[in-house]
Amino acid sequence: MKLIAHRGNIWGKTDNENNPEYISEALNKGYDAEIDVWHILGEYYLGHDDPQFKVSEQFLKTDGLWCHAKNPEALRNMLMNPEIHCFWHEEDDYTITSRGKIWIYPDKQILEGGIIVLTGDTNPPDFVGLGGVCTDYVGKFK
Repeated sequence: MKLIAHRGNIWGKTDNENNPEYISEALNKGYDAEIDVWHILGEYYLGHDDPQFKVSEQFLKTDGLWCHAKNPEALRNMLMNPEIHCFWHEEDDYTITSRGKIWIYPDKQILEGGIIVLTGDTNPPDFVGLGGVCTDYVGKFK
């Protein structure tokens, strides 16, 4: 089962969310990481509500990253590079990532092999065949 640090968070929300160094720390500890990606005027940035941290396209190819496109340009440009694992969603119950994984919005029915997003410090439901968990508290599952 994939353990995905939401915006790089392992033990709860911090001011370091989406910071490339913070993301790299989560990856180095053996977690995958979900990141928020913007594409503005030919450049990639990380940041939830706004583009904050400039990153290279090479960074987005890093194994273990789940790149959440925050604007249409980010989605379009990331989809042109098959080495980038990306997806788009806002409040959709489900979405499919560029690598065919099912991303499940919080509190929606779990589908086998899907990645569930947990809000707050909650435990995943008992479900055989779960593909992964994305949460700010992923450290408690390792």
